[in-house]
Amino acid sequence: MLLFRSEEHLNRWLLRRRSQRGAVLTLDATWELAKAWYVDRRLPHWRARHPAESEGVLRALGLESDFWAMQGAP
Repeated sequence: MLLFRSEEHLNRWLLRRRSQRGAVLTLDATWELAKAWYVDRRLPHWRARHPAESEGVLRALGLESDFWAMQGAP
């Protein structure tokens, strides 16, 4: 994860590195993702999610683009 001051800052960074743009989230959206993703990690009964479950967490937050697809994930 990388943090940028603005879209302009991101675009300059991408141009300098000849990189492609991935997903861009606001800090608020990143915080919502972190809360949903790690909500139960400290519980004794925690287990790793199946990729379909992980996609469900992402979809519930509106993260549905190809970037967020878990296809082929173990």
